[in-house]
Amino acid sequence: MTHRGSRVLHVGSLSRVEGEGALRLRVHDGTVTEARLEIYEPPRFFEAFLRGRSYTEPPDITARVCGICPVAYQMSACAAIEDACGVTVDPVIRALRRLLYCGEWIESQALHIYLLHAPDFLGRASAIELARTHRADVERGLRLKKAGNALMELLGGRAVHPVNVRLGGFHRVPTRQELRPLREELKRALDDAWDTVRWVAGFEFPDARVEADLLALAEPDTYAIEGGTPTVLRADGVRTCFPVRDFTAHVTETHVPHSTALHSRLDGRLHLTGSLARFAISGARLSPVALEAAVAAGLGDPREGAVCRNPFRSILVRAVETLYAVDEALRIIGSYERPEHPYAEVPPVAGVGHGATEAPRGLLYHRYELGADGLIADARMVPPTAQNQGAIEDDLRRIAQSALAERDADDDELTHLCERAIRNHDPCISCSTHFLDLTVVRTAGDTAGGCDVRIP
Repeated sequence: MTHRGSRVLHVGSLSRVEGEGALRLRVHDGTVTEARLEIYEPPRFFEAFLRGRSYTEPPDITARVCGICPVAYQMSACAAIEDACGVTVDPVIRALRRLLYCGEWIESQALHIYLLHAPDFLGRASAIELARTHRADVERGLRLKKAGNALMELLGGRAVHPVNVRLGGFHRVPTRQELRPLREELKRALDDAWDTVRWVAGFEFPDARVEADLLALAEPDTYAIEGGTPTVLRADGVRTCFPVRDFTAHVTETHVPHSTALHSRLDGRLHLTGSLARFAISGARLSPVALEAAVAAGLGDPREGAVCRNPFRSILVRAVETLYAVDEALRIIGSYERPEHPYAEVPPVAGVGHGATEAPRGLLYHRYELGADGLIADARMVPPTAQNQGAIEDDLRRIAQSALAERDADDDELTHLCERAIRNHDPCISCSTHFLDLTVVRTAGDTAGGCDVRIP
């Protein structure tokens, strides 16, 4: 409908992003004056109903926050509570936790690459449509996801919301014989992961640049997954770090009127977590095969300072990380010796503990305050998507403005770019299917109107 110089466009059916949210983009006289990622999904109150419960329960309860990355919540919870109780787990148990986390990285990244993100690059509306034209590629992605699920099933008891994780370790640990079939499956998955990198490297990537600071965990001798030190790479190239216990002193959360989710700032600045941040901060610590893949795919050599800030190329970094996770899982299985005890005792201690791990979508922080009776007095969780929201809005603003300035993008192109820009960051608002209605309103000469994207 067109009237008084305004154009209104209604578009339905955006899928491939988890949860309920909306985008409001306001364009006035060809300038993007506002970009808001509106999240209106009801609060879930996990932090509130953890208070008063036993300190042993968070690994099971917080796993229910997300059906795609439950291990991330379990590992961050375990790390924080063990920190409060002054317990350090055996290196073999930590290696098994890393192996379980590799399973989650494999299945989650494969899901994102093949079913959520790749259709954008190949002109398809959904993974089902993609399967009709790229059947072998989609089948490869499903095989990768199956390999990740197999790891989670063996170590976690089941692929969704694992039940074998507990404070100090696991209820039961596998034998070498039980891991042997997984090793064979992972060897096949390594070939599929390599082919994934080659496949994604052939996509066409629009030009874009994330200007936010990058935040990820870092460890001295390995690519950080199940622990590490929060490390910042600022947009100006300055690199700093701080202890996990000081996380909330640096990452502050505030309410915004347009979202039920909190927005975060890192020392007052926009920041981004996730694959781009991990590659920039710890890429030099990837395994040799993953480094080879990164260079071959055109990401550059992180040992020589290569950094990727193009959000559209995040799918390529995720492909390299999937290859790394498969390779790392094979390494852990190859040196595995079953521990005498499946877990360390974690007696309750009054105190405060902090833990952070690298979920597929980025750094996940947990903090728990325990009483001497083992009851939780306070709980706090800062997920990666909440941290990324401000940077996503800034990204949307830049991408939309560039499209308007360079070629006066019409409503269809602007809509498509905004949808892609959101999926670049794989926001996990919730684990439900959703659809999006888009309203674009262009105005000239006044401040009325805007562009509304709504997911009912």
